[in-house]
Amino acid sequence: MEPWQVVQELLAGRWSPQQIAGILHDAFPDDHSLRVSHETIYTAIYLTPRGELRKQLIASLRQGRSTRKPRTRGTDRRGKIPDMQSIHVRPAEVEDRLIPGHWEGDLIKGAGNRSSVGTLVERTSGFVVLAKMSSASAADALESFSKALERIPPVLRKTLTYDQGKEMSYHAALTLRTGVKVYFADPHSPWQRGSNENTNGLLRQYLPKGEDLSVYSQDELNAIALSLNTRPRQRHGFRTPLQVYNALLDLAQADLGAMH
Repeated sequence: MEPWQVVQELLAGRWSPQQIAGILHDAFPDDHSLRVSHETIYTAIYLTPRGELRKQLIASLRQGRSTRKPRTRGTDRRGKIPDMQSIHVRPAEVEDRLIPGHWEGDLIKGAGNRSSVGTLVERTSGFVVLAKMSSASAADALESFSKALERIPPVLRKTLTYDQGKEMSYHAALTLRTGVKVYFADPHSPWQRGSNENTNGLLRQYLPKGEDLSVYSQDELNAIALSLNTRPRQRHGFRTPLQVYNALLDLAQADLGAMH
């Protein structure tokens, strides 16, 4: 069962976020990224999009408040991303690109940095996923990247490497929702996310600098991603990222089925 499903079921049973944080420690003993704080659970609840699920989650809380301010710890946290894990503790398997399911992420910005599009690139295949963003805020990034990652089969959702942009401040809530562990590159080290940097350069053919990126619908962004994903790549023997991605998905699902 996915961690976010565990949280929802326990909330329905009137467990508090503090109690759930404790039980996650036991439910996922080998996964340090899912040993989340109760504040992360509150964040994931209150940043759930408005709708029936959000109402149900908030109603399950003992206080049942419709809004909540996160507690501060009395320290200046400006310029810092809480509880971030460095790229230097990322699993070694990510580096050689042999095992699929490891992603790199970023935002590309529009005119005056007033609009943006989220980008995800799978490191082994070069497969691209684009996410429509209504802003570059941390709350919007959580929602947009959650939706994008949830559309990816769980067997190919392992890690995400990102720069230290503040839009990823809710990375722990993203992990809770999607199961994807987030690692942060060093400052001013774009080569540590080379796949994403190269892809962003290609995307500028479709999303030029100086444009208002908010005018693009998710369907239009999906079409742009498909165009990139169906270009032959020399490193794949002129197969396309889509062909490689689908072959990796079939193999990973077969391996998973054999384990069960």
